[in-house]
Amino acid sequence: MARVLILGGYGNFGKRIAARLGNSHPGLQVIVAGRNLDQASRLCAQLQPLAAAGTTFHGARLDIDAATFAGDLAALAPDIVVHTSGPFQGQDHRVPRACIEAGAHCIDLADDRRYVCDIRALHAEATARDVLLVSGASSVPGLSSTVIDHFRGQFAARESIVFAIAPGNKAEVGEATLKGILSYTGHPFAVLYEGRWTKRYGWMDPRRMDFGAPVGRRWLANIDIPDLELFPLRYPGVQTVHFQAGLELPVLHHCMVAMAALAKWRLVDNWAGWSRRILRARQPFMAFGSDIGGMRIELSGRSLEGERSSLNWTLYAEQGVGPYIPTLSAIILANKLLRGELAERGALPCLGLYSLAEFDAEAGRLGIYHRVTR
Repeated sequence: MARVLILGGYGNFGKRIAARLGNSHPGLQVIVAGRNLDQASRLCAQLQPLAAAGTTFHGARLDIDAATFAGDLAALAPDIVVHTSGPFQGQDHRVPRACIEAGAHCIDLADDRRYVCDIRALHAEATARDVLLVSGASSVPGLSSTVIDHFRGQFAARESIVFAIAPGNKAEVGEATLKGILSYTGHPFAVLYEGRWTKRYGWMDPRRMDFGAPVGRRWLANIDIPDLELFPLRYPGVQTVHFQAGLELPVLHHCMVAMAALAKWRLVDNWAGWSRRILRARQPFMAFGSDIGGMRIELSGRSLEGERSSLNWTLYAEQGVGPYIPTLSAIILANKLLRGELAERGALPCLGLYSLAEFDAEAGRLGIYHRVTR
């Protein structure tokens, strides 16, 4: 009987992963772990009636910051650990290291540039223990790289990768996610633009993008993600890699831009400490906007015939299912490991580990769909 442990299992993303895995695999043991055993146990009680035959849910108290964490994790004897306990900004690799010691595979939803890009430092140790550590199994770089790889054969040379995410205002946002975003708001980071590495600032350079119906036009601003460093290496010849995201309500979006300006001018050192207060201040605005979100990836370059070519891949999530999108890469990889379909071992960012068809199979069950325009 396989055992899957989900760190942050009762959080915004963890609870969705627990539910999907528990519904899909008969005879699975799902351990919902976090600092609060009562919350973990309550979620287990809610999910158990919906579980596949023979699958059981168990709560566990597990604190990744505790000195005893590695031993506590090993005592639970997981086969796979799904790490959703953010924010990952500033977090070290204690969780994947503990997984190596326990002989467990580890899949995380990290969005921090250094955390994801530097996971390769554990490659030799993970390989020696015959485990797989995957970092960034989320919308980026997991899904984004899968989409780009899918269209690889349609370009002789790629010159530009421009992509964006626009969640609906009514989408559930956890404090850890917000804290991670705020940590680089107004702070500089490196991006490749027209063949040169240059500096951009988090949540600045606002612009609007038309995602098409049903998302429509949304405001965007700069976001720091691992893809900005990974993609120039993965796709040789690319000249520009640009990513932005935004808030559906213009008033909230431009408040973030103003906050970024204050941080850039060093009037505020770091907004991350304000995350709880900002989350509370956002609550009255939840009644406005929509539960519709989208993701756009624009590819341009030279076709196989040598002519200029471009395409837009756009993902749509309606009826409040947008928060599932960041979880699908981890769910797909956990499913593949449970079925013995993923032989890769070592420590690596989530690049090219599943196909767009595999994503569609999971996303389609939620009503998530995409279109391609040229």
